[in-house]
Amino acid sequence: MAAYLIADVDITDMAMFDEYRREVPATEALYGGRYLARGGATRVLEGDWEPHRLVIVEFPDMAALTGWYDSPEYARLKEIRFRCANTRIIALEGAPAA
Repeated sequence: MAAYLIADVDITDMAMFDEYRREVPATEALYGGRYLARGGATRVLEGDWEPHRLVIVEFPDMAALTGWYDSPEYARLKEIRFRCANTRIIALEGAPAA
C-alpha cells in the first residue's frame, strides 16, 4: 500500500535550501519516491492553517518511505534542511485499493 510524505516547509535560508532541493529528488528515487506536489500554490479551505511550501511525495509503502528518511543517502541532506528550514513532516499510509 502506498505511503505519503507530507511536509510543510518554512524556508529560512533560500541559498542553502536550493542545494537541498537540487539533491534530494535523487535520494527519494532510490526508494521509489515520486513527487505529487512540490511547492505549488495553496488555498486554505478550512481552519487556521498557514502553510508555507507544501510537498507531497508518494512511496511504494511505509517501509520505503521510512527507509529513505532514515537512509545514509538522505542523512547529509536532512542536516542541511535542519539548518535552512523549519519543517513539519508526517508519513501517511494510503488507503487500500478499492
